[in-house]
Amino acid sequence: MMVDPLVPNDPRVEHKFTTAGGFKYYYMLAKPTGKPAATVLLIHGWPDLAMGWRYQVPYLVSLNLQVIVPDMLGFGYTDAPDSYEEYSFKKQASYVASIVKEVTDEPIILGGHDWGGAFIWRMALYYPELIRAILSICVPFAPPSPKVLTLEDSVKKFPQFRYQIQFSEGIAEKMVGKSPERLRRFFNGIFGGRTPEGRGVWTAEDGLDEEGLEKVGPSPIVSQDMVEHYAKVYSERGLHGPCNWYRLREVNSTEELPLANKDIRFKIPAMLVMAENDTALLPSMADGQEKYFEAGLKKELIPKCSHWAMVQKPEETNRFIGEFVQSVLGTSIKSAL
Repeated sequence: MMVDPLVPNDPRVEHKFTTAGGFKYYYMLAKPTGKPAATVLLIHGWPDLAMGWRYQVPYLVSLNLQVIVPDMLGFGYTDAPDSYEEYSFKKQASYVASIVKEVTDEPIILGGHDWGGAFIWRMALYYPELIRAILSICVPFAPPSPKVLTLEDSVKKFPQFRYQIQFSEGIAEKMVGKSPERLRRFFNGIFGGRTPEGRGVWTAEDGLDEEGLEKVGPSPIVSQDMVEHYAKVYSERGLHGPCNWYRLREVNSTEELPLANKDIRFKIPAMLVMAENDTALLPSMADGQEKYFEAGLKKELIPKCSHWAMVQKPEETNRFIGEFVQSVLGTSIKSAL
């Protein structure tokens, strides 16, 4: 089912502000006509915004679902504290939990992509009573470590994560923040734009390429109007807040020590959707995931798709989400599959 995606200031959603953990949070709230069958909370990744779910929100509403989509800490219209320690997943889970409780007193279906995908698995561990089902786009579950891990430890295990070192050291934010035009080129490049020579602006092994940022063409998967929206929003504060998510490895790992050495088996329905051409979150990383899911894990693969599944392949992504939600809720949702 093709949907009309959300646009900035879309009247189909309520644009809400609240305070959580002392920080101002922005979130979109979309409601169906009448009583919703359930509430879905969607968490974006880097360097995305709540608008990254613009194709999914109208579709889920058409299924008689209520949808909450926040700009996460550091992003968009939500506060962006300077200190990376404020961004720990444990803290952020408590902030997001308060937003959920503001909207509904029933357990939610929780979805995430990219860093949002990593975050939702932790939120499910910290607040299992709030969640009735969980779905991740591109990010498998990784169990908490019994020892404190550094970013370097992560890169040793997954060499394709080397780009995260550049992002954590402040190099990327300085590179992108040099001019408004550089910011536009960054988003064109992140969303698949190429140089005249056919090169991208980013590789998983090395991060951003400054020469490529000067020559990159328009994104093939995101409209220029949307690129302008992202550039305008990011022009206010730059990339420092979003890049703080890459500085959290030791903080998160330390806070997760009480969760380690436990036989983690999620007792709620779960789905993991991988993208065939994702060069950082490789589809092979989903191998063996079933052992963590007592209630079973639905695994899907979107062929010929990059990391940006929700906007590059919205129909396929929505179909997988819709089928999963229907398996969870049964006949209480509308049939729009």
